[in-house]
Amino acid sequence: MASLDPKAILAGRTPGRPSVGAIVAIAVSSLALLVVLGYLALDGGPTFAVGLVLALLPLPLLLAGVLALDRLEPEPPDALLLAFLWGAGISVLLAMVLNTAGLMLIWAPLLGDDQGFFVTATVVAPVVEETLKGVVLLGFLWFRRHELNGPTDGIIYGSMVGLGFATIENISYYMAAGPDAVASTFVLRGILTPLIHPLCSSLTGIGVATAALREPGRGRVRPVVLGLFGAIALHAVWNGMALFGLDGVAFAYGIGLVVLLALLGVVHSDRRRLVALIGRHLPTYAGTGVVTDADLRMLSTLPGRRQARAWARDRLGRGPERAMRDYQQAATELAMLHRRYERGLVEQAEFERRRQDLLLLMHVARQVFLR
Repeated sequence: MASLDPKAILAGRTPGRPSVGAIVAIAVSSLALLVVLGYLALDGGPTFAVGLVLALLPLPLLLAGVLALDRLEPEPPDALLLAFLWGAGISVLLAMVLNTAGLMLIWAPLLGDDQGFFVTATVVAPVVEETLKGVVLLGFLWFRRHELNGPTDGIIYGSMVGLGFATIENISYYMAAGPDAVASTFVLRGILTPLIHPLCSSLTGIGVATAALREPGRGRVRPVVLGLFGAIALHAVWNGMALFGLDGVAFAYGIGLVVLLALLGVVHSDRRRLVALIGRHLPTYAGTGVVTDADLRMLSTLPGRRQARAWARDRLGRGPERAMRDYQQAATELAMLHRRYERGLVEQAEFERRRQDLLLLMHVARQVFLR
């Protein structure tokens, strides 16, 4: 394994050449995040530290919940980090500027303070925020389309963008709440409603992932537009219903719960589809020695994969466990590569290059954990 670069092979890039675009985007997003945090710190003073702690408190649990959906075909860490930082940095910074400017310069003078705030919250903010969060998802569609292999990937990336945005947005809410209301605000935003932004941007993510599996052309536009429209509509309903008292809040919670259950159903269905792809395409490689019937059974279930990694770790150590993990992911990537090729989304030369890289990784990894 020392002579290979498993991360590069699994990510579909040239070994030894990092993704420059991802590095630049992460750096810019991080800079934007620092600007936002600096502004909040200057504006809030001592309350900023309290708000920051409360905003970060539920984040590990929320991230663990999102990444738990990503176990069958884990996404590259740099892409996940980019999605989160884009939501927390660039999206928040631009949304602050656009929403505030629109309220102060257009809607408040035109409609009055109360009506202007209502229009900003229910119409302007959903459009601005969901569009800004969706930009990075469109970037994945354009530059890293091979990472979008189904709706689960769209949900994962959309959720990461949404979590980044919600985390920083919550700081301002905790700062504005004041000492008397900060506890109830934390219960409301940190415990009861932390998923609204991930739910909304997940709809855009599904649209983008659907487009990634279609041939280039106008056919890719419709699912993206529908996904973004769904995200904006859900966001607008949530913000609008919150202004109508407890009945409105209860209705908004009901809508959010329905969307959450629907997304979990999509993930479950997508996982079954991926298992079917493995069972369909990988048996053709039985004669090469990189996959056996036992391997197919292991690859077809999450418990089987987990048990195989535990076996490699307990019997041989951490290195073979990593080799087993690389083998499992390479096999999954190979199955998805075949599907993309069948749909005409991968050229013959690219298909053969990527296929040989994945088979080589599977072969070498197999030698490590079967030594």
